[in-house]
Amino acid sequence: MKSTVILGTGSAAPDNILTNFDLEKIMDTSDEWIIQRTGIKERHIAKPGEKFSDFALPASRQALEMAEIDPVDLDMIIAGTLTPDTLMPSGGCTIQALLNADKAAAFDVCAACSGFVYGLAIADRFLKNDPDLNILVIGGELVSHHMDWNDRTTAVLFGDGVGAAVVASRENQGAKILSVEMQSNGKLGELLYFAGLGSEHPVGREDFKPEYNYISMQGREIFKHAIRNMVEISGKAMQKAGVTVDQITKVIPHQANLRIIEMLAKQFKKPLDQVFINIDRYGNTSAGTIPIALDEANRSGFLEKGDLVLLTVFGGGLTWAAAVLEW
Repeated sequence: MKSTVILGTGSAAPDNILTNFDLEKIMDTSDEWIIQRTGIKERHIAKPGEKFSDFALPASRQALEMAEIDPVDLDMIIAGTLTPDTLMPSGGCTIQALLNADKAAAFDVCAACSGFVYGLAIADRFLKNDPDLNILVIGGELVSHHMDWNDRTTAVLFGDGVGAAVVASRENQGAKILSVEMQSNGKLGELLYFAGLGSEHPVGREDFKPEYNYISMQGREIFKHAIRNMVEISGKAMQKAGVTVDQITKVIPHQANLRIIEMLAKQFKKPLDQVFINIDRYGNTSAGTIPIALDEANRSGFLEKGDLVLLTVFGGGLTWAAAVLEW
């Protein structure tokens, strides 16, 4: 019997590395302060002129190569991102053109950090209706283009990067997607907020302020909601998949804050060697955290055949989601 599966993964990030010691030179912070509060040591930051597609394209090609699928055979491209090259065409359409995936429908999902897992949910539902589709799901951001480098509450947290996965319907091949659950609460949207580029505050209007172009966040409130909602949605995903938390062998959580990851591990009763962590090298890449971590976990051997893998994520919107995979 065919199941929705992940056939290939890929990831890419800017070559430019910004360390905590670099940040010490431009703001009131320190390497020790950042590591203690976040677990981040460095992050990849795009150079001026670099854009989303510069990293989404190689990540997509890596995933397609692993999946042994030619771009011309793609039927759909879903890009989870807040920072496409342009709002129109969408990031998905831009990648479609660059891949020459001429028959693929393409669009973006705007769900902040949850964008990639939301994309998996959409792909899974399409494949249950039409199992002959080949779908590319992308997740990632160039958050640094919307960062106030004078605001240490946000500037130390975020980095740039993109991940991708090829999703299809197969029998006895690939990593099975057993369940995907997603949820949101727009009433809490202003806890993690980006005012610019929308119709409320269009660029060029007399009352447009520079801060509208920057991400703002109420960190303590986000911390509280993130843990509670990721635990809850993960429980729903495990219940839907018909597995218990004791059966989960690996966890790939949203890489937003090491303290959040450690608290999630405690809630799930998992030792940290069963939890994939790369926040120290990337920071929070928003929609890129899950697919980048999934690709690194896949290529490094962290994920082994038969593993039951929990993905769990939380982001602006507010949005949150979880998925259970059988590797």
